[in-house]
Amino acid sequence: MLSAFKFDLSHLRGDIYGGLTAGVVAIPLALAFGLASGLGPIAGMYGAIIVGFFAAWFGGTPTNVSGPTGPMVVVLAGLFASLSGDVGLILTAVMLAGLIQIALGVFKLGDLVRLVPYPVVSGFMSGIGVIIIILQLDATLGHAAPAGTVPGLAYLPTALASINWSALSVAALTLVVVYSWPTAWGKYLPAPLAALTAGTVLSLFVGAMPILGDIPSGLPSLHLPVFDQSAFALVLEAAVILAVLGSIDSLLTSLVADNMTRTRHDSNQELIGQGIGNAVAGLFGGIAGAGATMRTVVNVRSGGVTRLSGMIHSLVLAAVVLGVGPVAAYIPHAALAGVLIKVGLDIIDFSYLKNAHRGPRWDLALMVMVLGLTVFIDLITAVAAGVVLAALAYVRQVAASQLDDLLSRPLTPTSEEERELLHDIKDRVTIFEFGGPLSFGAAADVGHHVRERYRDGMRAIVLDFQRVPFLDVSAARAVETIACDAKRAGKRTFVTGMSDEIAETLVGLEADCCFDIEKDRYKERIEILRMLKQEFPAH
Repeated sequence: MLSAFKFDLSHLRGDIYGGLTAGVVAIPLALAFGLASGLGPIAGMYGAIIVGFFAAWFGGTPTNVSGPTGPMVVVLAGLFASLSGDVGLILTAVMLAGLIQIALGVFKLGDLVRLVPYPVVSGFMSGIGVIIIILQLDATLGHAAPAGTVPGLAYLPTALASINWSALSVAALTLVVVYSWPTAWGKYLPAPLAALTAGTVLSLFVGAMPILGDIPSGLPSLHLPVFDQSAFALVLEAAVILAVLGSIDSLLTSLVADNMTRTRHDSNQELIGQGIGNAVAGLFGGIAGAGATMRTVVNVRSGGVTRLSGMIHSLVLAAVVLGVGPVAAYIPHAALAGVLIKVGLDIIDFSYLKNAHRGPRWDLALMVMVLGLTVFIDLITAVAAGVVLAALAYVRQVAASQLDDLLSRPLTPTSEEERELLHDIKDRVTIFEFGGPLSFGAAADVGHHVRERYRDGMRAIVLDFQRVPFLDVSAARAVETIACDAKRAGKRTFVTGMSDEIAETLVGLEADCCFDIEKDRYKERIEILRMLKQEFPAH
């Protein structure tokens, strides 16, 4: 936490350019999200300013730019309708969401997002890129930006039927500048900012087109928490949903930032920063926010390196609110659209898609599925489905590997005496040497494969756990089933090499009813084989 009070000024020029560009890009988004939430455009601006500033200051991802996002606004709009527009209760939910996020960070729950596999992250990134492009097509043609991906695609034929050629020329110039701007010049003026400037200047000399227009202004007022017993359950539920959605959204954006900057964020610190930002935003009339992928990408692409860039982005928005709005008011939507189309193309994972056919087909299918869900459903559904399917696929692979190891591993005698014992009693005893962790994925088939190896005249089964570090409940029940099936078939079960942890699991679940763990588990395998040779002499 103390590191949050130290600032790195070695990248100040890049941070200023990144913050300026991200701030300009954030203006129409903040206004639109505020309007969609029901609390008004100025609430969107306050949310972008406050969440962006404090999340950058106290967060764990230096290049993250935070502000209102789609998933958060959907929840707020639903809450607005449910509470009949009670602003006090809605802002209370935003404050509570911030406190919940702080708790998630303090209890180290942010690290879980690092378990998201690459195909899911790639699909999410590419989906965001596709959404950015789709949402800017109508603005490129001189029409108002649609409210969502599907409406945007549905409106596209109408936009094509009545193209505003002035807007299209501005968007085209912006794209040309942003793609052709020399890298050497980018050290002094980033390509996105140069493109915005060029597009805005051109718009002054061609026909009319949509521009940002008048920007609301004014200082925020203090909104203390409001507690209404009749609406408390609804407010608390909304706060939990906002906290979870905001955390997932922010940490996925952090993964995107990591991929772009080749750095590694601090997930728990990021949640604390986001929580502080949302708690303060609710206190001063701002809507809830999260790490915003598009604005973060703009920041990084424009030179942002440290958290100063996110804070400068907020100061740009604050300057707009406090009176510099007339300058930004002339920026045409088409110029912003040109910059954002380039951003969208940049974050589509073309490098993976180009070579995906050479890798596992399942990973490609997973990536495409997450991409489709991100574009046409929503981010949270896409990530949840992707993580669940990836986990199931991994469990299946591990289970297949465990079973293959169990069935194909040659039994290696530890000494010449054991080799002779195995030779003498091989028709009466079967040994199963587990080769690693025994998980629930393999548990369902272990018993079946053990029964398949029963032989006529077999009198005993030896289960060797020497190389098994742990087993879960499903695996413990599978071991119990093996022993009980053997007992019903008139065969005895012995165990060897079992650790204290595994023994405690079996005893605790009363899964040792068909064999004696305490009697056998400390014996070496060769001791059990000697005993079995005496009990079952050759005929």
